[in-house]
Amino acid sequence: MDSTLAAVLGGVAGVALGALSVAAVVFSERSQTKVPVSPDPVVPPGVATVLSVLRSSAVVMGPEDQVLQASAPAHVLGIVRGNRLVVDDLLEMVREVRRDGQIQQRELEIVRGRLGATQYVSARVAPLGSQLVLVLAEDRTREKRLDAIRRDFVVNVSHELKTPIGALTLLADAVSEASDDPEAVQRFSGRMRIEASRLSRLVKEIIELSRLQGDDPLENPGPIDIGYVVEQAVDRCRVDAENRDISLVVKTDPGLEVLGSEDQLAIAIGNLVENAVNYSPDGTRVAVTAQPIGDLVEITVRDQGVGIPSSELERIFERFYRVDRARSRETGGTGLGLSIVKHISSIHGGDVRVWSVEGQGSTFTIRLPLRLDPATGHPAGDIFEVSPGLIKTPTPSSVSKEAAS
Repeated sequence: MDSTLAAVLGGVAGVALGALSVAAVVFSERSQTKVPVSPDPVVPPGVATVLSVLRSSAVVMGPEDQVLQASAPAHVLGIVRGNRLVVDDLLEMVREVRRDGQIQQRELEIVRGRLGATQYVSARVAPLGSQLVLVLAEDRTREKRLDAIRRDFVVNVSHELKTPIGALTLLADAVSEASDDPEAVQRFSGRMRIEASRLSRLVKEIIELSRLQGDDPLENPGPIDIGYVVEQAVDRCRVDAENRDISLVVKTDPGLEVLGSEDQLAIAIGNLVENAVNYSPDGTRVAVTAQPIGDLVEITVRDQGVGIPSSELERIFERFYRVDRARSRETGGTGLGLSIVKHISSIHGGDVRVWSVEGQGSTFTIRLPLRLDPATGHPAGDIFEVSPGLIKTPTPSSVSKEAAS
């Protein structure tokens, strides 16, 4: 081998050795800087099964604040999104438990959505092994609201009872002081009878509402002739209407029957008719109709009264809520009538709706399921056959036109 060939081969070998050295150095550096991947901690066997049967929202958190397991209620409650716990207060509790190893329990208020709806959550966070943390969350929103309603109910009842009782006390003192003035005694005793009547009515409606508000199923419901119940309800208000020259117009289709309580339905419809009379000007008309709409019966009470502001429509079925308190005192209203209507409709499997425009009157509609004939599956009674296309639900414009006629 000549010296030239030997030099070339030596150069090639040197280049090859240099390249291998560089590759070895690069591989060594990469192997030193690469972080070994550790597997996620394993959720203990059986935990998923336990979480699936819990009514509470349950979440198992890993050491990096990642969600490893979550029950379906946790997703429904909205505390978990993907593999993240999205409630900051809960996440803070998880980190405290991981740091201290102590069980944490708190009542949290979570603001949801653009409208700022508040959820009340009872949270309990506990360590689960050395790396995992268990989160249990219970939605207490409904319980909180019920507690608030009960408190408001007690406050409202106390206030409403205090007014007539205070008036009776003052009137009794006035009668005592005016014992030598027969006219004054007569006047004050008349006022006492009015306040006593208002107090009696208030107590009666409180008892009725307390009995109804559980929405318990009716005991031994029977077939009820809607036409007869409507006549009962209207008769209850006929004298007051005649005294103010308000005409009561009744139109009911024959044979309409529902299952329920005759007394309760008479109270519900009577409350609507009484309100319509009380809030209508003298010389106007109140129309009460009942007609089948598919497998339902619609009982509608229309008046030509003062109407209800649109901002108040959402609240008129609340207990003790009155749009015009001065007018309610004048008419003897307690603020419970519409709430009673709502509960009676509910326990009969129906609902109550309202349409109203200030200055044009109001229309209240109770919708109840018709009683079905067990043999045919069709509404029972003597209801005539009507093509579905011929039955129309009154629209606001048609209602106002009918009321004006």
